[in-house]
Amino acid sequence: YLPFIVKACIHALQSHPYLNASLDDEKAEIVLKKHYHMGIAVDTPEGLVVVVVKNADQKSILDIAKEMGELGEKARSRTIKLEELKGNSFTITNYGSIGGLWGQPIINHPDVAILGTGRIHEKAMVVDGKVVVRKVLPLSLTFDHRVIDGAEATRFLNDLKADLEGPGLFLVDVA
Repeated sequence: YLPFIVKACIHALQSHPYLNASLDDEKAEIVLKKHYHMGIAVDTPEGLVVVVVKNADQKSILDIAKEMGELGEKARSRTIKLEELKGNSFTITNYGSIGGLWGQPIINHPDVAILGTGRIHEKAMVVDGKVVVRKVLPLSLTFDHRVIDGAEATRFLNDLKADLEGPGLFLVDVA
């Protein structure tokens, strides 16, 4: 499901550009990125490595899935090139892929935010006054308070959640 999350993140980032940014400490300025180079944390025998799907906004979900698989395999086999590890504008870490529900991801410099995704699981919830079982995807967002505040971070998460619960036209490029 991670390629869907990548696409939903891009859609939400387009409405919340300060999360797709970096902070230049030397110049004391915020650099808003015009590209969507999505960093994806990959578990390797040597530890986590962040591979970068460049221009992910211009790719279909199937293309993103294929590229993530190829980059992940290169990272695990230690054949990845340095340029495939650089230039991210936002990062996603999926600790749910190894069974984790919650985590507190650490921002991948120079990003100003990172999204952590937990394991999708069933949970009893109250919907319209009735207890029902629903699939739940835990999300955790770490962000640099020098660039954005909790209100903006929450608006981003709310938009991301809305897109994941009811994907709209941003998924039209599935084919």
